[in-house]
Amino acid sequence: MARILGGNGSLFDQFIGEIRNIDVQNDRMRFRRNLERIGELMAYEISKELEWNSGTLTTPLGEVELPILNSQPILATILRAGLPMHQGLLNYFDHADNCFISAYRMNHKSDGSFDIKIEYMSSPSVEGRTVILCDPMLATGGSMVLAHKALLRMGQPKKVHIVAAIASREGLEYCERHLPKDCSIWIGALDEELTAQSYIVPGLGDAGDLAYGAKE
Repeated sequence: MARILGGNGSLFDQFIGEIRNIDVQNDRMRFRRNLERIGELMAYEISKELEWNSGTLTTPLGEVELPILNSQPILATILRAGLPMHQGLLNYFDHADNCFISAYRMNHKSDGSFDIKIEYMSSPSVEGRTVILCDPMLATGGSMVLAHKALLRMGQPKKVHIVAAIASREGLEYCERHLPKDCSIWIGALDEELTAQSYIVPGLGDAGDLAYGAKE
């Protein structure tokens, strides 16, 4: 169900390494750009799984036959951390429709636990469409599963691709248990540990804070 794109010796590994590197992370613009480039490479790999038709295009000197994408996907992201990867996906699927989902942790100070809440969603109908849903960190998997559930209010998609730069094994297994079997999961790197506060180890820290600054 899951495809891990990193670890094979490519530029993808360089970008994953830079978003993890505590020295490089100090440059917010570079951090966002690396997430964007990871999104671009994810888009390229996912494009191989989409439906393509035979087509003919006219050039200034003649005609050429080549595959043409059957239909554009809907690009969905979980705010705010998902925005740089979303932009990377949009750079390649530049005619795609877009969906934005606001999710947040409601912390319980008494015991340190939290609930994940979906607060807002702006989306076209997903009925019969291919959806690419991204969030840079797949920690517990709870946000991703709730975001997918929220998408279903807008129709039944034809296919859903889940995209994350870094995932914990626990989060991946949670998604595999709670998402439909025909969902494809694309991740850059898989880490084994998840802390009691639901941070991935070694992970990279808080992607939203690194991209846009600390929040209260």
